[in-house]
Amino acid sequence: MSESVLVSLAVIVVFGGAAQWLAWRLGLPSILLLLVAGFVAGPATGLVDPDGLLGDLLLPVVSLSVALILYEGGLTLKLSELGQIGAVLRNLVTVGLAVTWVVSALAARLLFDMDWSLCVLLGAILTVTGPTVIVPLLRHIRPTGPVGAVLKWEGIVIDPIGALLAVLVFEALAMGGAREATAQVVLAVLKTAVVGGGLGLLAAAMLTMLLRRYWVPDFLQNAISLMFVVAVFTASNAVQHEAGLFAVTVMGIALANQKAADVRHIVEFKENLRLLLISALFIVLAARLEVADLARVAGTGAAFVAVLVVVCRPLTVLVSTLRSRLKGRERVFLACMAPRGIVAAAVSSVFALRLEEIGVAQARLLVPVTFLVIVGTVLVYGLFSPTAARLLGVAVPNPQGVLLLGAQPWVRSLAETLQGKGFRVLLVDSNRDHTAAARMAGLPTYTGSILADYALDEMDLGGIGRLLALTPNEWVNALAVQRFASILGRSECYQLPPETAGEKRSPHQHLHGRWLFGERLNHSVLEECYFRGARFKATRLTESFTYADFRRLYGEEAVPVFRIRKEGRLSVMTATNPPNPEPGDTLVALVREPAEQTGPA
Repeated sequence: MSESVLVSLAVIVVFGGAAQWLAWRLGLPSILLLLVAGFVAGPATGLVDPDGLLGDLLLPVVSLSVALILYEGGLTLKLSELGQIGAVLRNLVTVGLAVTWVVSALAARLLFDMDWSLCVLLGAILTVTGPTVIVPLLRHIRPTGPVGAVLKWEGIVIDPIGALLAVLVFEALAMGGAREATAQVVLAVLKTAVVGGGLGLLAAAMLTMLLRRYWVPDFLQNAISLMFVVAVFTASNAVQHEAGLFAVTVMGIALANQKAADVRHIVEFKENLRLLLISALFIVLAARLEVADLARVAGTGAAFVAVLVVVCRPLTVLVSTLRSRLKGRERVFLACMAPRGIVAAAVSSVFALRLEEIGVAQARLLVPVTFLVIVGTVLVYGLFSPTAARLLGVAVPNPQGVLLLGAQPWVRSLAETLQGKGFRVLLVDSNRDHTAAARMAGLPTYTGSILADYALDEMDLGGIGRLLALTPNEWVNALAVQRFASILGRSECYQLPPETAGEKRSPHQHLHGRWLFGERLNHSVLEECYFRGARFKATRLTESFTYADFRRLYGEEAVPVFRIRKEGRLSVMTATNPPNPEPGDTLVALVREPAEQTGPA
């Protein structure tokens, strides 16, 4: 028995990690491959039997995992964003939620011939979208303007609201009707708002005080944070079922927006934990599916998904964005994004089991219909929303722009060269003289510390795909890399090597970005080359003027920094990635002009 349990646990971990990696390699939404992996692990092969593996622990483990995911989502929300998107967000999670609920329930009644009570419950479950699918898609698409913030807030805030709505509908069904349950519904809403919200704020305040006063050592801070989340979730649920989701979301938002204590390391830990939880949860829940149940609803499932995508979401966005400041193309993009995720799967699984226990007919349909909606909406939105974003002009495909930390003279020369080749650049420097000179040269700038909390809210990162930290301060560069690794990916965060070459092998390597240009090409060397007359120049290579010719013309002291490939993609030269340009590529390098110019520019 113990060996079979170990095999099941190993399958969940291995399949989850493999699915996440394969999704990254193929550029697909990870949830699709996770659902496939879960189906293979469960119904197809029988390697994982979640009910036999976890028994009575299954639903508590799922609920607690969802709470941790929503807490992590709350940690990413900044109240400063609400000034621009507050009205639209309010409408989406109130009026828009009601529209989704009604349309989903009517469609379920027409297509699946369910009892009205189950249709209403299914409609409530499907009002949620969720950060488990929205956040990875937004990270992949990286939309510009306010639509990204709207979708992020909606996906996180609507989860506890939709889950509470589903609980209220379930309680009404269990009590025999809405009239008998009116008082209970009102009381449940008050309990959730007062108790759940209050405990969330109290926990955030207590954790902030502990961190601000250094009463918790660094190595325990993530564990103590988890302790608070579990305690708040459990206490809130003890007062009102599903109030815990609201409580942990409030706690996350409160922590993210306080200024007294630094919680960035907690955010980073929770992001890693979220990936593990999402991988395990989707495989476990997908493994519970029955092939017969799926076959029973598959015939009309496509039509149901089509109604949600083509009718329900556009109508929801239309009603929610009336008289808003959003542009027409931004509203269209909002209508192209409403994938369902782990909360819908978890809530439907919980209620299906409870309804079966009290003898409600057709309760088994809730889970397969919900999973068909998850698969269908993720497939549609995951495959087509990136294309829609590009066509609508709200996202830049494969962003090639460069964020340059530092605006010294030689950095400005580099930025002008890149901008001249059609790449977007943004220079960030706290030295106003540097940024003023950059603006005079026609370069976009941001004056201020790149490490400030408000910097990310104020900088326009649309079209930016990589960071080059070029200041003379190694640790400012390293801190900038740490901050932007979660935004741009660690592989696209670069910094200059330290002044002492041996330091690049220091035990702090995990804190640094990728070393730029060459092992000994630190800030002092590059600055000295610039003041001796070297300049950045873009040179196109051809069959008649190869890289070898370039070297003969400019000598070995020339420093290649970028390779612009024939298809327009920008590659950064690093200490471990020596230049290997081909004819048709353009080489950006720091060179000193020879006495007679013989090569093409």
